[in-house]
Amino acid sequence: MRRDLDRSLTGKIGRVTGEVGPGTLGEVMLEVRGGTAAYLARPYDGSSVFAVGGRVLVMYLDPPQTVYVEALPDFLSHSRGGDGGGALP
Repeated sequence: MRRDLDRSLTGKIGRVTGEVGPGTLGEVMLEVRGGTAAYLARPYDGSSVFAVGGRVLVMYLDPPQTVYVEALPDFLSHSRGGDGGGALP
């Protein structure tokens, strides 16, 4: 694993607004800096597909604006707001 990865968004929970999958560049919305911002997104494992409306977990940021995401773990999927991870309702 690369040690120079930008982990500033690691652990944030995002809402998929453009399908994320292998060979595609999707989009997720993340709560950052007191607002909500759109980020380009790719699957962390290179093979998963995340449909529009789903919630995902950010693994790392590839500057300037692409995040790598994976499925939201079950223990986080029931949490709504106030989880410290930037959950979007």
